[in-house]
Amino acid sequence: MPEANNTYKSIWRISYPIILGLTAQNLMIAIDTAFLGRLGEITLGASAIGGIFYLCLVMLGAGFSIGTQILIGRRNGEGKKHQIGRIFDHAIYFLIALAFLLFLFLTYIAPTFLEWFLKSERIWSESLVFLHYRRFGFLFGFLTLGFNAFYTGITRTRLLILSTSVMAATNIILDYILIFGHFGLPAMGIAGAAVATNIAELVAFGFFLYWSHKNRMLYTCRLFVFHRPNWQQYRPLLKVAVPGMFQYFLSFAAWFVFFMVIEQISETALAASNITRSFYMLLMIPVLGLSSATNTIVSNLIGQGNTQQVIPLIKKVLMIALSITIAIIQLNIFMPAQIAGLFTSDPKLVEASIPLLRVTSLAMIAFAFGMIIFSGLSGTGKTLVALLIEILSITFYLSSAFILAVALNASAPVVWFVEVIYFTMLGLGSLMYLKTGKWKIYKL
Repeated sequence: MPEANNTYKSIWRISYPIILGLTAQNLMIAIDTAFLGRLGEITLGASAIGGIFYLCLVMLGAGFSIGTQILIGRRNGEGKKHQIGRIFDHAIYFLIALAFLLFLFLTYIAPTFLEWFLKSERIWSESLVFLHYRRFGFLFGFLTLGFNAFYTGITRTRLLILSTSVMAATNIILDYILIFGHFGLPAMGIAGAAVATNIAELVAFGFFLYWSHKNRMLYTCRLFVFHRPNWQQYRPLLKVAVPGMFQYFLSFAAWFVFFMVIEQISETALAASNITRSFYMLLMIPVLGLSSATNTIVSNLIGQGNTQQVIPLIKKVLMIALSITIAIIQLNIFMPAQIAGLFTSDPKLVEASIPLLRVTSLAMIAFAFGMIIFSGLSGTGKTLVALLIEILSITFYLSSAFILAVALNASAPVVWFVEVIYFTMLGLGSLMYLKTGKWKIYKL
């Protein structure tokens, strides 16, 4: 297994497959939005609420998988390859149980929960249609996250390009068939988007399983041996993963609440915000890939005993992230109407999206700064500290959004500006803690 180190070559070798994989994954989300945008602003708004609500719950699994990735990375750096399979299997047990609990939550609690907060009955009804079908995706979505954590943790990230490309291609083809009703199948609308993604995640898991069997990774690292559950094995895993679970959940829950605040402004503002979100997430891809690589390399470096290389590594990744971000936000600044036109043919929605896309240009710079430093902190294993910083940042973020939208009746672009404040606070809080050096003596 390749060794992670503090060089631009190592950073890029681990980052670029994640970036390409995320490109395929987020392109899938963007095309979902573009297809649903042809069905009207109600469907587009409902896909925003339903999609982000589902993502909030998925982030519990994603946060746990990031904790798994950190622990696998640490053991990989320490050269303790024999422990990786046990970590993986115990993570899979946890993710399967979590998938079952979240399925029950979406079935029995989510409808009433959403009804409390949504003003538009039409958006509430369409959101429930999406979630009714999407709830079946938890199991294979989480199993795929487990494989992502494994391959990223051992720094073999190139496989992520193939797995995510297979998933995205499957999803896009099925979107076209199921949303609009082609090849003799009925037009399912928003339900078709949910079914397409569920099947795509099943295909991605099957691909991972086939590849791992073919390349003997199942046997080399003893994956799916179904080790007997052991509390001693769970202690370090839960110690690092549970704060990560809640940190990722809170991050997306804040975005969900943010979109419900936007929904209070108008249905048009919500639909325009969904267009903005879809392109915003595409622009985030390079930074998300670099932040995931930062997480893994930091954990591997500490496992190798090279704690003195951590801060220089974070600085290098930050420079790369800021350079790429400044380059790509030129699209938002100079071509907002053309970008919005990719997602909708409604002139009113295009016009409403233009100022939002321009606001996200500044938010992207703050995002690059905040996410790279925050991921560096998480990679040290101090996920509880990261969670506390997240809570403080989110509290200010949501308070500001609520005051602006509800109390001051501010426009959607003004409310979107709180994204800048949120990521800036996240980065500054993480930087202040990293400078204390307390993370250097933390053992996993």
